[in-house]
Amino acid sequence: MDDRPVKVTCYSGHTYAERPLSFVFDKKEHKVKEIEKEWQTPGARLFEVRTVEDIVFVLAYNEKYDEWAAFEKTRE
Repeated sequence: MDDRPVKVTCYSGHTYAERPLSFVFDKKEHKVKEIEKEWQTPGARLFEVRTVEDIVFVLAYNEKYDEWAAFEKTRE
């Protein structure tokens, strides 16, 4: 997985990182159109998102290090 650190703006209600709203990847801001899937692993929250440009990314929030990472999901 070619993941890279990213800056994510997210909605945080009851807990941090409830829903990503936008993120900067490769120096470009992407707005999230929809969250297609979300899941948790021990120590991380993951989101498969579709941007307004119709690109699918996976965003991962590492709770231990308080860091986000992202990778573009290849089209099948």
